[in-house]
Amino acid sequence: MNVTKIVKLDPHLPDENYLKEAADILKAGGLVIIPTETVYGIAANMLNKKAVERLYTIKERPKNKPFSLHIYKRETIDEFARAVPVAAYKLMDRFWPGPLTLILKSRKTEETVGIRMPDDEIAFKVIARSQVPVVCPSANISGRPAPVDFEEAIKDLSGLVDFAIDAGRTRLAIESTVVDAASQPLRVVREGAIKQPEIEEVTNKKNILFVCTGNSCRSVMAEALLKKILREHNRGDVEVSSAGLMMGEMEASEYTKEVLKGEGIDVSSHRSQRVTKDMVDASDLILVMEKAHEERVLPLAPEAKNRVFLLKEFAKIDDSTLDIEDPMGKTLEFYARTLAKIKEAIERIVNII
Repeated sequence: MNVTKIVKLDPHLPDENYLKEAADILKAGGLVIIPTETVYGIAANMLNKKAVERLYTIKERPKNKPFSLHIYKRETIDEFARAVPVAAYKLMDRFWPGPLTLILKSRKTEETVGIRMPDDEIAFKVIARSQVPVVCPSANISGRPAPVDFEEAIKDLSGLVDFAIDAGRTRLAIESTVVDAASQPLRVVREGAIKQPEIEEVTNKKNILFVCTGNSCRSVMAEALLKKILREHNRGDVEVSSAGLMMGEMEASEYTKEVLKGEGIDVSSHRSQRVTKDMVDASDLILVMEKAHEERVLPLAPEAKNRVFLLKEFAKIDDSTLDIEDPMGKTLEFYARTLAKIKEAIERIVNII
């Protein structure tokens, strides 16, 4: 039996040298006990077959029961999963990093893959520095309780792993919630730190994203008007946001503020944001103002093709042009006409969404 190197780390200020050592061992094919916010886990390099075989042996786990991946950046999803549903992206937005494991369709096989992004500084840094895909099942023999403190974790594994980090008791002391997002409808397989009503609250809401050029005029108007109408209809089942194709942090234009003030809406606190792939992924419906916007949005997330529409197109407005022209630099009267066009479309779509 080997001797396991054990180090005790402050979970808030961990020694960087030990984190690097743990990551190097992991990358080289060693097994490392690490804390997460839920339970302690045994980390292994997924690409190292010997390490994974050893992990199955140590845990006495059936080979037909795959290990979940632990990741440190969301972009990794595209490497390991395919056909990810909008509901899964909504859950990532709300609960990652955190105690949520998502079961998704595997990109590499016809099976599924479990993926989680832990909300623990030690786990996060070790995984990130290893620069390899990491599987990390709970640090226990299969069938026994998942350990929430180091003493429980090392009890049966001393000498069986190469390195172990003692960071005291885990913050949540309960396993992650597992959600099967590979099947429809999505279902909670294991209720852990996140309860089923919380999952349902997120997945049952429809996310609508308005996009224009700068997120200072048209998309601001659309977002503000739809939010107002939804409040008036006591609709709490829709989340509304807006973004632009340019860099963010701009206020709404002065004329945008003025015409919306006439609708009883104050957008003085608005700050523009640039549209991202994550935003598109997590939106059930993306409504743009011009065909050019659609052409810029789709390359971010091509799989969203059936969810991106021109606002007037989705509202089924019969007009010679479906574009809503940018009022930036135009007169107050032009802004007022732009608002009227957007308002007509919003009043139509509120009965559709």
